[in-house]
Amino acid sequence: MTTWAPIEYTDVAELRGPLVVVQGVQNVGWDEYATITLESGERRHGLVLDVDRDLAVVQVLEGTGGLRAETTRVTFAGSPLRIPVGAGWRGRVCNGRGRPLDGGPPVFGHDSAPVAGLPMNPTVREPPAEPVITGVSAVDALTTLVRGQKMAVFAESGLPHLEFAAQVAAQAHTGDAPFSVIFAAMGLTHGDAGTVRDILDTRSSAAELTVLLNLAGDPVIERLLTPRIALTVAEHLAFVLRRHVLVVLADMTSYCEALREVSTARGEIPARRAYPGYLYSDLASIYERCGRIRGRPGSVTVLPVLSMPAGDITHPVPDLTGYITEGQILLSREVTSYPHIDPLSSLSRMMRAGVGAGRTRPEHLDLAAQIQAGLSRARQAGELADVVGESALSPADRRYLAMAEAFRTRLLAQRPDEVRTLEETFERAWQVVSVLPRGELSMLSEESLEAGYEGES
Repeated sequence: MTTWAPIEYTDVAELRGPLVVVQGVQNVGWDEYATITLESGERRHGLVLDVDRDLAVVQVLEGTGGLRAETTRVTFAGSPLRIPVGAGWRGRVCNGRGRPLDGGPPVFGHDSAPVAGLPMNPTVREPPAEPVITGVSAVDALTTLVRGQKMAVFAESGLPHLEFAAQVAAQAHTGDAPFSVIFAAMGLTHGDAGTVRDILDTRSSAAELTVLLNLAGDPVIERLLTPRIALTVAEHLAFVLRRHVLVVLADMTSYCEALREVSTARGEIPARRAYPGYLYSDLASIYERCGRIRGRPGSVTVLPVLSMPAGDITHPVPDLTGYITEGQILLSREVTSYPHIDPLSSLSRMMRAGVGAGRTRPEHLDLAAQIQAGLSRARQAGELADVVGESALSPADRRYLAMAEAFRTRLLAQRPDEVRTLEETFERAWQVVSVLPRGELSMLSEESLEAGYEGES
């Protein structure tokens, strides 16, 4: 039996941005792992982006600075990039390529897996079920995150979306079930990275968290690997080690800008706002790596966080993300209280599968619907008050405005370091609806009202 041996190529035709074009290659495939050796003996690493006859385009993870075409040697591994997987990732802080930043040894594992991942067979998928409790009242009460769900966070520019993402990563839990969190940050400044690490420090120390930090000054190609490495680690923790895993990806807008930069360097024809035409399928290849598998207790839940340039929700990145994901949490400037969640623009399409009797509270869906309806009526009353003045409003409209203010101060407003139990969240939710007369609470059953209503009948 013959064995395949790596072949070293020295015929580099071109250096273009982060790309190396090698000619004269044979039997080289897309996404193949490559080692680039400099004249000094330094080794860098790359992935094959494209193959055309005897030409291979390799993206260099560390960048092409210092490379000379005539002295550069490229060796192809014959297989895609793989990383070690296993429990060794728990409690580690690494860069976007998985190299340690915490002073510890490299991450080792008994198994390895391809970073590109494998599609989940749809015939063995289980629908999302059971809640992931975030400790943030506005999320747990109104847009509950469900195990196996993919739900995006859209943030207008200037809002603390990274702090919110880190707070969710630091506080989230699934009760008594084995649980892990992977926080993959892309394009962060050193200041933002320090803030994130401070927020996540306790959970990281407890070995419940894995952090991957890709900084703004790191090679742009590394940014494309970061979410895929995070999901590769998560899949093994979930479906081999039987844990529930929450993967927080922040900021996916930085990822898409890196994808656009690489696409431009490759000379591809641009689509909307110069993003590549395959942006949708590329994002889907990331977001769809979540879910549950029949017969296995683990799950992967994905929470991508996106900053919206100029606050434009029709920008290609949030627009396409909205088509793929199963709900969104919108952080709006119009909401002045942290975490700035706009409840009427936020939605969890999987919420019904994760709440109710035996999961959260029997009245959860009805209570959330009643709050949403009250806030919608309060918005209409507020718009009317802007025209005729609040004194001209009916007593009922003024009660709805009072209910909206109670929602803002008692349920929505929450410190970035404040963890609320599910019991406290429901207590606050009942305080909000109890501002309204009992006769206005038509979405709640008499049994629920008897148990939770605190107002005057």
